[in-house]
Amino acid sequence: MFSTGLSDLKKMRETKNTDNIQFLPFLTTCLNNLGWLYYGILKRDQTLILVNVIGASLQTLYIVVFINYTKQKKPFLSQTLFASGVLTAGWFYFSIFLPEGEIRLNQLGLTCSAITVSMYLSPLTDLVNIVRSGNVQCLSFPLTVATFFTSTSWVLYGQQLDDNYIVIPNMPGILTSVIRFYLFWKFSSTSSSSPAYKSMAM
Repeated sequence: MFSTGLSDLKKMRETKNTDNIQFLPFLTTCLNNLGWLYYGILKRDQTLILVNVIGASLQTLYIVVFINYTKQKKPFLSQTLFASGVLTAGWFYFSIFLPEGEIRLNQLGLTCSAITVSMYLSPLTDLVNIVRSGNVQCLSFPLTVATFFTSTSWVLYGQQLDDNYIVIPNMPGILTSVIRFYLFWKFSSTSSSSPAYKSMAM
């Protein structure tokens, strides 16, 4: 799922701009990865650690390239600095103010769950404009497919571990993917001209 942003990365480098590419999913996904990385470290879960190290590295790359090519850098830099501040404050809170053990793990799991839900919802921020215009170019079809299978896999993985902090936040990923599939189907005449849609159809 994290590697699907490589198509956006290629597009930004070729066109030297960020038109029809959303920034918020990169940022929320990066925060999500870093949160789950910390959770995986506390649980000593090598699967969570490996996946989220890769995810955080890729999202950081996308963020840097996006800011480099966007014409209006200030709002995106402000969002990135704000997210960094939130991340730093969160690290201090969980590492210093909370005792080690189940309390820290449970509160971190709850926080990571909330961030995961926001990550899955972030591509739908333009939902109203998409419905009005019938244009789904700002949504990534490859990412939608990857999100559906990834969130489904994490739900199954969480069930095996009996970890509701993994199961529950990934269920909205399935739901939002289904909504995006519906949008692609409903506006198929428009989306068929989308490069992302064509790349999946080939």
